[in-house]
Amino acid sequence: MNDRLKALADAGVSIWLDDLSRERLETGNLADLVKNSNVVGVTTNPAIFQAALAEGERYDAQVRELAAAGADVDKATQSITTDDVREACKVMRPVFDATDGVDGRVSIEVSPGFAHDTDETVKEAAELWKIVGEPNVLIKIPGTPEGWPAITETIGAGISVNVTLIFGLEQYRNVMEAYVSGLEKALDNGHDLADIHSVASFFVSRVDSEIDKRLEATTEGPGTDPDLRGKAGVANARLAFQMYEEFFSGARWEKLEAEGARKQRPLWASTGVKNPDYDDTMYVVDLVVEDTVNTMPEKTLDAVADHGEVRGDRIRPFYDDAAAHMAALAEAGIDYDEVIEVLIKEGVDKFVVAWDELQTTLSASLEAARA
Repeated sequence: MNDRLKALADAGVSIWLDDLSRERLETGNLADLVKNSNVVGVTTNPAIFQAALAEGERYDAQVRELAAAGADVDKATQSITTDDVREACKVMRPVFDATDGVDGRVSIEVSPGFAHDTDETVKEAAELWKIVGEPNVLIKIPGTPEGWPAITETIGAGISVNVTLIFGLEQYRNVMEAYVSGLEKALDNGHDLADIHSVASFFVSRVDSEIDKRLEATTEGPGTDPDLRGKAGVANARLAFQMYEEFFSGARWEKLEAEGARKQRPLWASTGVKNPDYDDTMYVVDLVVEDTVNTMPEKTLDAVADHGEVRGDRIRPFYDDAAAHMAALAEAGIDYDEVIEVLIKEGVDKFVVAWDELQTTLSASLEAARA
């Protein structure tokens, strides 16, 4: 067991892998990461599945079977992705059992084309939950305005949810409200709240990418200060955790907690550092605090294992610093609300493009198999 990753886990951070492929499953790579690298969960998204299908030959036999059965591209996409997630759930099941369902989770996302369609999101979330058929699956729902009521309905049906594409603080508040409203509905519907879990995937690196781009375009005034760059992602996430602590307290939450409800843990997502000038572990080591998840691409996981320094709680002591940094960005002319709006739109669009590419690749493979 790697000492640095163990220190991270001992600090209360659940290490999840932001990747999945049939190769990882069939070679035992995922099981090895669980055994040797403290990996206790898996996240997927359309881009991850697109890359897995484009690069791997391990899907060929299933594609031929689906082609022979007359499956269309939507059916084939669903079959392949849910099969991978189901198998990953089986690999992670011992972790799930050992942690009373807190970890050992595997996420699968509703079709990104439904990001602005509440009813279709609710329908597909229920369908994916049923098809995967494993208690440790999480259904990913985008944190768009149309996603908020979908979160409430899905949680209310007793289905565990990973809310994705969260960038902004007000957006995050609405996500937490949607979750708690869903728990209240689930209680009314007779579900055991202890069986319902959720994480809120708060994206980090993309915030820096967008804000840095705007700062670099500034030619005069406080925005030209290089010390403003590369700090917004962490500051924003720290303020999100402060909001989390405030939200999951008080009479409303205590009533649900008495019925067995679990807090919706923050999950730090988009933790691969995109700027090579920055510390490649900063979105992990600077966001250490208990009761959080950090989902990492393998490159980031390896970097943390090699040289990541865990230095205790890096969130609570820095609330004032985080607020001051965001205020300094505002003074420098950075429009926070506009940044968040851009990032949400870009996030949805990127997943739609990846999903379309996945289906294009799979459609060609089906046609070839039928030829």
